[in-house]
Amino acid sequence: IKSQQTRKKGDGLNDVQEIIKTEKAFPERRLRGVLEELSSGCSNFLNLANKDQNLAGVTKLDRERLKLLMWEMENMSQQAKSMRTQVKKKTVKDKVKEAHDFLQKLRFLADEPQHSIPHIFIWMISNGKRIAYAKVPSQDILFSDTPEECGKDCAKVKTIFFKLPGKKSFGPAGWTVQGKTEVYLWLGLNKQRKDFLSGLPNGFEEKKSGKGPGAPPISLTYMMKQVFQLRVHIYQARSLFAADFSGLSDPFARIFFSCHSQVTEIISETLCPTWDQLLVFDNVELYGEASELRDDPPIIVIELYDQDAVGKADFMGRTFAKPVTKMFDEHYGPPRFPPQLEYYQIFRGNCTAGELLAAFELLQIGPGGKADLPPIDGPTDMDRGPILPVPIGIRPVLSRYRIEVLFWGLRDLKRVNLSQVDRPRVDIECAGKGIQSSVIQNFRKNPNFATLVKWFEVDLPENEFFHPPLNIRVVDCRAFGRFAMVGSHAVTSLRKFIYRPPDKTGSYIVFLNISSTEEIVIHTGDPVVKKMETVVKLDSDDDNEKGKKKQNNDEDAEEETLDQTMLDWWSKYFASIETLKEVRALVHSLPRNVELLVLAKTIDLNYYMKGNKKKKGKAKDKNKAPRTDSEPEKKKQKMDELKVYNKELENDFDNFEDWLHSFNLYRGKAGDQEEQNEADEDRIVGKFKGSLCVYKLPLLDEMGRDLNHDSTMGMFQNIPPNEPINVLVRIYIIRATDLHPSDINGKADPYIAIKLGKTEIKDKENYVSKQLNPVFGKSIDIEATFPVDSTLTVSIYDWDLVGIDELIGETKIDLENRFYSKHRPTCGIPSTYSIYGYNVWRDPMKPKQILAKLCKDGKLDPPQYGPGGRVKVANRVYTGPTEIEDENGLKKPTEEHLALAVLNHWEGIPKVGCKLVPEHVETRPLWNCQRSAIEQGRVEIWVDMFPKNQPAPGPPVDISPRKPKKFELRVIVWNTDEVILEDDDIFTGEKSSDIFVRGWLKGQQEDKQDTDVHYHSLTGEGNFNWRFIYPFEYLIAEEKIVISKKETMFSWDETEYKIPARLNLQIWDCDHFSADDFLGAIELELNKFVRGAKTAKLCSIDMILKENEMPKVNIFKIKRIKGWWPLVARGEDDEIEITGKVEAELHLLTAEEAEKNPVGEGRNDPEPLEKPNRPDTTFLWFISPLKAVRYLICNTYKWLIIKIVVVLLILAMLALFIYSMPGYMVKKLLGA
Repeated sequence: IKSQQTRKKGDGLNDVQEIIKTEKAFPERRLRGVLEELSSGCSNFLNLANKDQNLAGVTKLDRERLKLLMWEMENMSQQAKSMRTQVKKKTVKDKVKEAHDFLQKLRFLADEPQHSIPHIFIWMISNGKRIAYAKVPSQDILFSDTPEECGKDCAKVKTIFFKLPGKKSFGPAGWTVQGKTEVYLWLGLNKQRKDFLSGLPNGFEEKKSGKGPGAPPISLTYMMKQVFQLRVHIYQARSLFAADFSGLSDPFARIFFSCHSQVTEIISETLCPTWDQLLVFDNVELYGEASELRDDPPIIVIELYDQDAVGKADFMGRTFAKPVTKMFDEHYGPPRFPPQLEYYQIFRGNCTAGELLAAFELLQIGPGGKADLPPIDGPTDMDRGPILPVPIGIRPVLSRYRIEVLFWGLRDLKRVNLSQVDRPRVDIECAGKGIQSSVIQNFRKNPNFATLVKWFEVDLPENEFFHPPLNIRVVDCRAFGRFAMVGSHAVTSLRKFIYRPPDKTGSYIVFLNISSTEEIVIHTGDPVVKKMETVVKLDSDDDNEKGKKKQNNDEDAEEETLDQTMLDWWSKYFASIETLKEVRALVHSLPRNVELLVLAKTIDLNYYMKGNKKKKGKAKDKNKAPRTDSEPEKKKQKMDELKVYNKELENDFDNFEDWLHSFNLYRGKAGDQEEQNEADEDRIVGKFKGSLCVYKLPLLDEMGRDLNHDSTMGMFQNIPPNEPINVLVRIYIIRATDLHPSDINGKADPYIAIKLGKTEIKDKENYVSKQLNPVFGKSIDIEATFPVDSTLTVSIYDWDLVGIDELIGETKIDLENRFYSKHRPTCGIPSTYSIYGYNVWRDPMKPKQILAKLCKDGKLDPPQYGPGGRVKVANRVYTGPTEIEDENGLKKPTEEHLALAVLNHWEGIPKVGCKLVPEHVETRPLWNCQRSAIEQGRVEIWVDMFPKNQPAPGPPVDISPRKPKKFELRVIVWNTDEVILEDDDIFTGEKSSDIFVRGWLKGQQEDKQDTDVHYHSLTGEGNFNWRFIYPFEYLIAEEKIVISKKETMFSWDETEYKIPARLNLQIWDCDHFSADDFLGAIELELNKFVRGAKTAKLCSIDMILKENEMPKVNIFKIKRIKGWWPLVARGEDDEIEITGKVEAELHLLTAEEAEKNPVGEGRNDPEPLEKPNRPDTTFLWFISPLKAVRYLICNTYKWLIIKIVVVLLILAMLALFIYSMPGYMVKKLLGA
């Protein structure tokens, strides 16, 4: 069932793609039908699978796999239903791509993990030796009483092709068919054998074997046969395999049908042959009923070969086709006859190898013989002898066309037979007609042609789908009339070069009417400045207390004012990167159907951005969470931005081929790799630069009168001269990312190399040590001459101390196409106009001058500037500001903003408008010829070009990497409180801790600093008055600390690290005879950390757990802060719990300020801190034993000793009383 669904889905998608390709009507209807079939097929599978769940002999693997299949099919059915409702005319191409994902999943599910029934092998044996075989999967011929569960080839007569066994089947030799046979196969249960002949064509007699009822017959004798005539109409082929070393082929086609075979004529030296030939197969005998043959005729095999002068022909590819069958009693007429020409994909192994345009018809010969067949009508060609052309009605209807060719020049031609190309010429050929360019007299001095435009007339089909390819050949004119083939290129489709008059779509008339009757007003408002967080993130000092309202307002106002002195080009760059990330995140968060529309630019992304913000705002109000520093709009700074392309610039502007196209020239035999692009790259021997224009001849005269065309230039009007021109090329190389490691340590030491023409610059001295994401920040100026120096190569090498530097990767840019493009990529158009600061205008031409030139080149009226900030160009009126502010804050009137507004919306100008390249940074992949299939990294650059015959440009933009600023952080640890008690007293058993605080900056662990120890803290309170001093280097814009150090003692250079600015504070319990015990820690991000509490009581664990809801501060802004912060650790249940509190003071100074006001570490001079007032109990017993004894006796057992002494005194007095009482009484009694 899954195999049948996969086959139907694949056929349906192929039909949809063919409809789109041929521009037929309603491809969305066919796609909806395919999705409906898929949904119903999945539902049918679920119904049948539910019945088979309790069958006997099912293994656990079968049951689990069935569950997976049912789950996948149910999901696929729902997704197909949902997608069917979303299929529209505009989105049909995107939906086809999504449908292909379903097809891939179906193919994966249809592949059984283990086959319980072995496959069937059919061997072809000659003289007892196996010479060829064919394999038939058993599931394809498996029989079932349920039609949906039958194999696709069960009980059918199928044509099977034999191939060589073993390794011989690989490569071109194994791709040729060794033989073919027609077989009938059936595989089923023994109880179902009564049905094994049910699929055979009728009209046969069985020869019984005599082994009993139900036994298969020994043979079948067909008494019924049909006689047919097969007509094969081979018109042309395109993009064939290059089988000769010249890069061309001598193709011919061989057609197999039943037991008949014929070949076409040989067309010499072409990859796009036009045979225009009819092949007739007479008296073809086929067995079976006529109705069956009409519905399922045999397959026609077409193989293409390259004829060689010596040796056998080389196999080029193969395709299959089914003829349109006509029975003798049917009428030969529309809609089925005559058959229409169709393109058939040619395959060479698993790779495509071109397309064949042909038609096939199978005509039954009735009782009246061949006389009843439709006559073969068509022109007679006596020059071709007995070869019949494709008859009228099948061959395309021809019209007279003119093909104009713009011969611009040739580039990068390689040697031919070890000789340099000196006098090349271009030959253009199409449909047997052609033209030659002028000969370039000295290719090395000037590779451009002297005569720009030539044309020739040719008969082409009216249906653009059937237009023959156009062949471009470059030959080198050598001495004594010799010609050497340099390379060739086949333009397989002329559709994009066909001239379509404006009135065909009505746009020309509409534009004229609009411009003459009404104006379209476009409000641009203020300069296009986007609100973005500046890279220097200036966080507020918000506090939730009411008493701080005024202070917060002041800080917000302070943030609204942007410090221009802190901004540079990198500020603008990083702000643009942030915008790019936000847009990507938003696009990925959209529903799938909306995301496709956004990517297709059919809807406005801003609508969803606004909606997303509203939803977020509602969520905030609902949760009533306090606004953090990143949420309020007030914190967002106004920042000019540039466009960051995450791909090559030319990808967004059609390779800058708006009028000048580049055609790669190929030479040599094509490879047999599956990655055909790799083989083609090795065959490129140069480029032909020019263009084509194809149109019907009557149109030229009418348009020539209307538009007053120059007769010498034809349709190529207003193009610049192709004479050599001197240009200043300014290359900005920003950074590289994800470079391929070149050293054994997994890193690289990259540096940049620039090559333009004969100029080569290697910045080897400024290599970046041990980096895969280096920041270069270089601008290089090179003077070049177009067209000689037209290809810019930016390479990145790995520096090595010993040996040759290794190429990591390179990228090549065609500067000439950019220089002459109408999109004006010579110098990007910024979004705003400034005369100072980080966004200063860098083009030597001001916006007004650029706009005036574009209007002149487009034959428009000059821009009309009016009062109230209005400018009119064509029928468009733009509004904008008319003042500009200089460095001193003085405002001056200007019209540059208005002109720039028009330039930023130039694509909206009728007839001549196109999108101008904005100020940008492009990201280009790096490639290495030794690892051509793998991207070696990416480099971010942009290129400016300034003609030398125009005013000189200003100095280059300073994009040098920012140097870190030196700071000194002074941290004073005053006190601790509520520190957990870890130790037990030896004598008393009391809980205590010997507390000390440790601190360091992240990345500087070797510079850890500790306070002295507060011994024997019984309450968790500690007093220190201890100062830490941490000097560091900091990049304000990137908010990173820069650390340079050697990785190992054997490292040649220091490696630079950029890490977040974070202060770590920890509390420890000091132990002298064992390792110190860790108690708790806190990490403060210096540019955004929680404001400290005023007292220890206000300090709570919420400052850690609810950090996002707490007010944040930036030490780089406020410079100094004091407060209490909690220290936490994970308990036994792995939950965060507070283990202490620390009172600290952070003071940030620049290096200059620290040098003027030095302080000592700890409590040392200068500016020593007072000693802490610690309790008398803070001592160590083995250092002061007498003090320990006194403390033990006085403090611990004082009252006990007093009580004992009192008791002893009382007892002594009682004892003395008892001892002296008898004597005293005797004396009293005796009167002594």
